[in-house]
Amino acid sequence: MAELLSLAEARARVLERVQSLEGEAVPVAAAAGRVVSDDARARVDLPPFPSSAMDGFALRAADSPGRLPIVARIAAGVPAARPLAAGEAMAIATGGVVPDGADAVIPLEYVVESDNEVEITTAVVQGDNIRPRGGDVGAGEVVVAAGERLHAAQVGALAAAGVAEVMCARRPRVAILATGTELRRPGEPLGPGEVYEANGVLLAAALTSAGADIEVLPAVADDEAGHRAALEGGLAADVLVTSGGVSVGPHDLVRGLLRTLGVEEVFWGVAVKPGKPVAFGVRARTLVFGLPGNPVSSLVGCELFVRPAVLALQGAAEPGPVYRQGRLARAVRRNARRDEFLRARTHASDDGVVLDPVTGQESHMIVRAAGADALVFAPRGEGELAAGELVRYLPLA
Repeated sequence: MAELLSLAEARARVLERVQSLEGEAVPVAAAAGRVVSDDARARVDLPPFPSSAMDGFALRAADSPGRLPIVARIAAGVPAARPLAAGEAMAIATGGVVPDGADAVIPLEYVVESDNEVEITTAVVQGDNIRPRGGDVGAGEVVVAAGERLHAAQVGALAAAGVAEVMCARRPRVAILATGTELRRPGEPLGPGEVYEANGVLLAAALTSAGADIEVLPAVADDEAGHRAALEGGLAADVLVTSGGVSVGPHDLVRGLLRTLGVEEVFWGVAVKPGKPVAFGVRARTLVFGLPGNPVSSLVGCELFVRPAVLALQGAAEPGPVYRQGRLARAVRRNARRDEFLRARTHASDDGVVLDPVTGQESHMIVRAAGADALVFAPRGEGELAAGELVRYLPLA
């Protein structure tokens, strides 16, 4: 058997085969979670006019301190009818248009108002409490750069800057196929040797959160004709993800059939636990991932390789996986030959995130894995990682 690839080399080989998908115009209201394909630029200055940062009074700084007549009251969205003259004040609401002639706003709590006059007892500085036109962004400036995945604040920023539609990469179409004669749908009665199929929904949930449009194909039994038909159909997607059938047993049909269907196998086998027998190939622009059948192995392979590929297809500037840092709650033994990912629970502490590995790390223990919200990266080596040691991890929740 050829030497197993390192995690870094396997990830690099996946990403170098990714060809970004075409862009499409998406309404800003529907763009959360999408990856911007072209720089999104402001349509207007923001604010589009000098506005008041406070409820107070617009005036000329040179007229303070002093007692000034209140000649108008400016509500948000209703500009003053005329400019402010010397020796005058205008009441103004937060967000109101600062009138021409005014160069400062003094807050309500700093003045005394009576008989339609305002008494200002302290000197006011030019520019106080005025938001200048274009102070946030100027028309034509970049609001969100290409490659960014939109979150709520960015969607709000685009709307505020007058952007009605944003160019985003098309969502990747991902087909998911579970293989194995032993598989049954949840809710069906189990016969001898049978198990419920979980990988399809697991992978669908993980990749939907990465922005993919998912088609879960019906699971197929271990016969060549059924495999071939299902694989051929799945290859019409941008990404085909299979689970099971990628090892070296007599019923592991996936890799051989993919080769006959024109898929170039880029690699098979990565020095990682769980998930060593992961396969990756391409046919034209379709990316093909063969993940192991054990649910936790399938989850780890998805997070390490498939999710980054799905994000890279959308042009994400940082497709990941993006690691965070935390400290181990207890010591764990390292694997001498393979990098290992340990399921763990995270807890907040005064010293940052604490990672507590769950009991039961075998790759078939998906229910034990459900109690975890992180994958702790334990690099290969001798000895152990000590309690309290700073380590990297991938969030699952």
